[in-house]
Amino acid sequence: MRHSLFRRVLVPAVAATLLLAPSPALAAPPPPFRDPSLPLATRIDDLLSRLTADEKISLLHQYEPAIPRLGIGVFKTGTEALHGVAWSTDYDNKGAVVKADGTVFPQAIGLASTWDPALVKKVGAAVGQEARGFNAENPTLWGLNLWAPVVNLLRDPRWGRNEEGYSEDPHLTGELATAYGHGMQGDDPRYLQAAPTLKHYLAYNNEVNRDTSNSSVPPKILHDYDEQAFKIPLQNGAANAVMPSYNLVNGRPNHVSPDLDGKLRQWAPQDIAVVSDAGAPSNLVNSEKYYATKAEGDAAAIKAGLDSFTDNDTDGSITVAAVKEALSKGLLTMADVENADRHLLSLRFRLGEFDPPGSNPYAKITPAVINSPEHQALARKAADEQVVLLRNNGNALPLDAAKNKKIAVVGPLSNTLYEDWYSGAMQTKVTPVQGIKERLGSAGTVASSEGVDRIALKDLSTGRYLTAPATTGKVTAGGTTAGTAESFDVYDWGAGKNTLRAAANGKFLSYSGGALVNDVDQPAGWFVQQQLKLDAQPDGSYVLEYAGNEVNESWFGPNKFAVVGADGVLTISSPDAAHATKFGRDVLTSGVGSAVAAAKDADTAVVVVGSMPFINGREANDRTSTELAPAQRALIEAVQKANPHTVVVVENSYPTTGWDTLSVPGIVWTSHAGQETGHAVADVLFGDTDPGGRLTQTWYASDAGLPSILDYDIAKTGMTYQYYRGKPLFPFGYGLSYTSFRYANVRTSQANGKVRVSVDVTNTGARTGSDVVQLYSSARQSRAQQPVKQLRDFSKVTLAPKETRTVCFDVPVADLAFWDVTRGKSVVESGVYDFSVGRNATDVAGSQPVYVAGERIPARDLSRPTPAENFDAYQGTTLTDTAKTAGTSVAATAGSWLAFKDVALSSPAKLTASVSAPASSHVTVRLDSPTGRVLGTASVSSTGDRYAYTTVTAALAKAAGRHDVYLTFDGPVNLATFSLR
Repeated sequence: MRHSLFRRVLVPAVAATLLLAPSPALAAPPPPFRDPSLPLATRIDDLLSRLTADEKISLLHQYEPAIPRLGIGVFKTGTEALHGVAWSTDYDNKGAVVKADGTVFPQAIGLASTWDPALVKKVGAAVGQEARGFNAENPTLWGLNLWAPVVNLLRDPRWGRNEEGYSEDPHLTGELATAYGHGMQGDDPRYLQAAPTLKHYLAYNNEVNRDTSNSSVPPKILHDYDEQAFKIPLQNGAANAVMPSYNLVNGRPNHVSPDLDGKLRQWAPQDIAVVSDAGAPSNLVNSEKYYATKAEGDAAAIKAGLDSFTDNDTDGSITVAAVKEALSKGLLTMADVENADRHLLSLRFRLGEFDPPGSNPYAKITPAVINSPEHQALARKAADEQVVLLRNNGNALPLDAAKNKKIAVVGPLSNTLYEDWYSGAMQTKVTPVQGIKERLGSAGTVASSEGVDRIALKDLSTGRYLTAPATTGKVTAGGTTAGTAESFDVYDWGAGKNTLRAAANGKFLSYSGGALVNDVDQPAGWFVQQQLKLDAQPDGSYVLEYAGNEVNESWFGPNKFAVVGADGVLTISSPDAAHATKFGRDVLTSGVGSAVAAAKDADTAVVVVGSMPFINGREANDRTSTELAPAQRALIEAVQKANPHTVVVVENSYPTTGWDTLSVPGIVWTSHAGQETGHAVADVLFGDTDPGGRLTQTWYASDAGLPSILDYDIAKTGMTYQYYRGKPLFPFGYGLSYTSFRYANVRTSQANGKVRVSVDVTNTGARTGSDVVQLYSSARQSRAQQPVKQLRDFSKVTLAPKETRTVCFDVPVADLAFWDVTRGKSVVESGVYDFSVGRNATDVAGSQPVYVAGERIPARDLSRPTPAENFDAYQGTTLTDTAKTAGTSVAATAGSWLAFKDVALSSPAKLTASVSAPASSHVTVRLDSPTGRVLGTASVSSTGDRYAYTTVTAALAKAAGRHDVYLTFDGPVNLATFSLR
């Protein structure tokens, strides 16, 4: 038996049931729900018929309790498994989540950078196997409903959870999610190895006010962009559950979206469960104030399609009480509860829970699979394949081992592997220093330095130095000289955020109940209480400021600054710098100096920089900048000055700016690639592996042109490669190889409802290498604003020197459809489409036009009731909910307008509009511009309740022919529908 990080004594409910089982001679035949020969629906109906009302309600909480009288054990939705089994939503004896000690693969953004669905499926299969292994070890703690993958599109590089997603492109994201999901599910036609859950539906890319922010997404972007990432894996049967996101979309919280029981289940070929995000059902009442009581909120969520409530941690009684209250008040029926139970039980049946022993092949998996040699090898391959070569001037890479006997490996990430919030606990790990040392072997040497300052902090009022104990404990001001106990390594992560590692025991300082203690191996936790700032004061002194993640002062109080007390203990106990202890900052060892010393005599210097996943943006915290930390930039410049043969390894999980003003000849990017990161870095630097990774996001030149992170209309803001018209730092799909490729003879044909595009790809270099052949399309003309280009397919090919291969893509014409707002449906528009093949979104080798016979979109007909949300253009408006259950309206303000293009007018006589308004205002109909000819104006009076809609009318002047119609507003109005007739 393997040894877990956390050991618990648990008696499974099934075991208890076996003690009560009758003797074989008296055994009754198994009930129908345990008969695998019966249809699934029949088995579920039978089990439901045996449950009491209380038992049915109890299944709605994340922690579904055991039902011993039926021999049914505990079931829990939710084991995190984003890039390996990570943790369970349960807690150890210190109050921390229980982390898994399985194989840690590259972050999701790294897996995506392989552009290799077959490899991603293998990783998913390994994760599913390890989930079964953990489940076999402790079925109560480790559930088989896995909360992965995350398919939110990476439209903005500042999103704190960028590392969790795959790509800014829906097609690439959908294909990779399908691969990962299918891998986790396994290939058995009847049973699931594990049940993946897609996160987080829908249009969720910001952490700022994420539970109350409204993602205002026009219908075309919603249908053609955000929804597609979920639709593709669901249609492919690669997910068994979906988790809604915290935010609101067009005014309505996602946890009560009609899509839950609508689109999501329509897309999936099999039944799916819908599980809530943690605490989200309570948000409906608390932060969002969408419903007055929990009974109302929970009832609305169940009716919308939510099945499982991840709320109030392990305490299901609060949800149970709310549901019972909702039943007693007629807000719910028991049929609603049973409907939700059916979705949850369907998942449990397919996992094999109720079938006889031996029938489910996945039940034979033991804990021996966890971090097995096979999975370690797969982790290394995945880490290798995700590395992206960003720059290789003068063939600085790969390094020739025969000519590089002495390597300097320096930088803050050179000898550390950091875990992220959704990472398991690495039991085996190889850092870049270790990987390069292993690669050189006894034939070479590696000099290393983390390139961080080692300092001592002297209390200027007493002359005493801060001292850390050799074991974990409180930091005090007691040292009279700066020895090892008084030494701290300062890691500068940018934006003023530092972490301090005590030389006394190698652990980081952390805020703990007021005092600072040296107690953690690396920054971690929900509040990341290791974040500190060394604030320079006008008199040359420094004060120490706590900079951990705070929800509000009710958690940590108003104090943020450090004070040395009368007892010498350092505590965070001052609300301002004026009353904080002033320190002198003595540099004992210069980080830049030590890195330069290591680098100056080396054959090559490798500088490893990047992010700390718990500090440079993460769940609950967006980035304010994508720039490389200034201290890291200074380190690169100093090392390159000392050794011109310097290459940089960037280890992070989001696009980083500033590389255009650094002259280092070689730059490679890697995600925080898990336990095999160091091997992967060495494999690519020395050319043992051709860098086959490609970027899955646009790397913009700077933060300056980025819009508000809360603006989700990528067409209007020009975000992602689909709509960006500027020159990126590195384009979507970008990545170099150690060989060269030629694309030639692009040709197209069309038959059987598909467009075939073929291209001849030749490796023109002297070594075997991989390239990702990417197919894009663009419409030459369209009634609607279309993407500049759109990824339609891709293929990763590995070619020997001088080898040529013909790569063929078949694109269904139906895939060229887009959402036509004039008629509220998806259409393929007749016209010429250019199909281009290339190595990335801006480097295309050839383009061929193809005429597609679809349909012509007629002129708009506004004589029938038209949803206001189906505008062509807008200014100053947002989208909001018409009612709490369904419908979308336009929320207008004074000075805002809506445009409806190419309208066929036949002298309409009257404007009729469905509106609600908090105050009196007007809706004006104009022609051809927001200031154009006025056809008529409707007066709107206050309706009081925003959900109380009324009909207003206005007579219209005569107008005929084809025009653009504008609706302008001089005050706040919610407009649901209107017509001109």
